[in-house]
Amino acid sequence: MYRLSNTVIGFLNLFTLLASIPIIGAGLWMARSSTTCESFLQTPLLIVGFIILIVSLAGFIGACFHVAWALWVYLVMMLLLIGTLLALTVFGFVVTSRGGGAVVAGRVYSEFHLDNYSSWMRKRIKDPHYWMTVKSCILGSKACAKVVLWTPSDYLTKDLSPIQSGCCKPPTSCNYASTMVAQESDCYRWNNDPNVLCYECDSCKAGVLEDVRRNWHKISVLNIVMLIVLIGIYCIGCCAFQNAKRAESDYPYGENRMYKSRPRWDYHWRRWIHDRRQQLY
Repeated sequence: MYRLSNTVIGFLNLFTLLASIPIIGAGLWMARSSTTCESFLQTPLLIVGFIILIVSLAGFIGACFHVAWALWVYLVMMLLLIGTLLALTVFGFVVTSRGGGAVVAGRVYSEFHLDNYSSWMRKRIKDPHYWMTVKSCILGSKACAKVVLWTPSDYLTKDLSPIQSGCCKPPTSCNYASTMVAQESDCYRWNNDPNVLCYECDSCKAGVLEDVRRNWHKISVLNIVMLIVLIGIYCIGCCAFQNAKRAESDYPYGENRMYKSRPRWDYHWRRWIHDRRQQLY
């Protein structure tokens, strides 16, 4: 069991050090891609990859070579990483708590409305520059390529993803046979042009938010698992830090280094009772 915590923390950080390499590689690959929506994840993915790389490297060096300052840096950065991950998880649950689709009678798919989502998400998606980037991503992914070829019967029997439901067709409530009936604004934004469709509709923006919301819930579950793992590694790292400090001072493991102490509160009266017993016997 001697220096067991150092060995464990060394292996754990070697594993996370190697795991950070494909994460950084995936982020660099996404940065070069211009046709997939994963490009929006490149910045946080690269940041997470480099943070894991630096933290794991500091922990590996500190645990294996008993470098106390490296372990001190490792523990501080690990604590900041745990706090950041916890804040991100709570924030994710808060902003994605609202949303969800509305059931359409006679249809398998659902439709989504922008007003059902949190104000932070609505403000984000309504930003013109951000929406232009998202729309370019949807066009590049060709999400609507198959839907525009559907027959009326296909809309009755086939399901649609949130983005396809909001961006590739007009709302089901639209009635183009009658021009005298007031309809929702998205009905007037629809166009049969494959490059237009309903990409400027609020329903399209709602479909994107629903897709983000579902993915964010999956990521939040993963974040909780990662938090538990990181907290466990942090506790082991604290033990490794104490071992490294003891190794630097050349004191044998487990030796008592206390040179000054204050007697316990019951020391004096217990000592008085002990002396009286010695006198009696």
